[in-house]
Amino acid sequence: MVGADTAWILVATALVLFMTLPGLALFYGGLVRASNVLSVLMHCYSIACLMSILWLAFGYSIAFGDAGGGIWGGLGKWFLAGVTADSLSGTLPEVLFFAFQMTFAIITPALIVGAYVERINFGFVLLFSALWMLVVYSPVVHWVWGGGMLSDGGIFGDVGVKDFAGGIVVHETAGLAALVVAVLLGARRNRTVPPHNPGYVMIGAAMLWVGWFGFNGGSQLAADGGAAMALTVTHISAATASLTWALWERIKYGKASLVGVVTGTIAGLASITPASGFVGPIEALIIGAVAGILCQEAAVFVRGMLKIDDTLDVFAVHGVGGIFGTVMIALFNTLGFGNGASWTAQVGSLVIVGAFTVIATYIIVKVAAMLVPFRVDAETEVRGLDLSQFAEHSYDLNS
Repeated sequence: MVGADTAWILVATALVLFMTLPGLALFYGGLVRASNVLSVLMHCYSIACLMSILWLAFGYSIAFGDAGGGIWGGLGKWFLAGVTADSLSGTLPEVLFFAFQMTFAIITPALIVGAYVERINFGFVLLFSALWMLVVYSPVVHWVWGGGMLSDGGIFGDVGVKDFAGGIVVHETAGLAALVVAVLLGARRNRTVPPHNPGYVMIGAAMLWVGWFGFNGGSQLAADGGAAMALTVTHISAATASLTWALWERIKYGKASLVGVVTGTIAGLASITPASGFVGPIEALIIGAVAGILCQEAAVFVRGMLKIDDTLDVFAVHGVGGIFGTVMIALFNTLGFGNGASWTAQVGSLVIVGAFTVIATYIIVKVAAMLVPFRVDAETEVRGLDLSQFAEHSYDLNS
């Protein structure tokens, strides 16, 4: 099966990169004003490039190095030192495992983009994303997936945290970081402008849905029945959450929207991510059904009650979804589904990673803001970031 495993993870790596480029870029780009769409595409594209280099230089070693510590993996594998085409990680060439994990290191800081669109300085985006990936994301990867303090044999004993594809590692960290950045950045001057292109949003969401098969199915790191089950439950949760989001919209507002139904898709995908290797179709149906309503209400709460302009609902969809899915692993174990999860490890890991993410993100924002401008000026924001920061615009209505 070694050759089959390698072939599948080659495909999965391409699928996860496809989630960011162009999936997430189009999904976010369609949700903003027409005068800001290129800035969103630029943010996603540039983050993908920068994170790739930083993952090679330091991130992979911090996350999966051989230092043996519970906190980080050290710098023994910086720039892939000692890794050759013949080096193995399990049944996979280690360089392929590096590439697969690199796509996760790309999409996680890219998810945060949705919290600060339409008002942030481009230089800050690059500096913040670089620091955040190295200081927050990479150590958390080590704690959960790299044999660190939250994994089996760590601070929770023999039964460590269960996070199959990133409910904690990806979605909780990105969601909470988004909330911190949104609070510190402040609200947009005009929060009432509707999405400029719902069609882009739907196309981007569809690409994310397809790419998520590599995200979750690839996390099995093998071409076997476990990967097939992870792929299947991912699809079931996404489909169910799409419908419950739309139904809840119709009950509350009288109509269901295209943007709503595809946002429900992403909520279902985020929620099943940590559990996708531990549950079956019925559990996925339950997770998706609840996620479509839970994440929608979380978005209303953040915007309405907390008055936080997390512009594209990153925390409500990804943060809440990832946290919910992580807790559901323990609940299903309690109900007899037998995935070996511990309430102490699941909830304890959420608290530890959550506190670390909030504190570290706050510090990173403050440090980065001392080095480069944080927010654009009022004139730039009103005019739109595309022309002001990149001297381009998306649509030439005179051509």
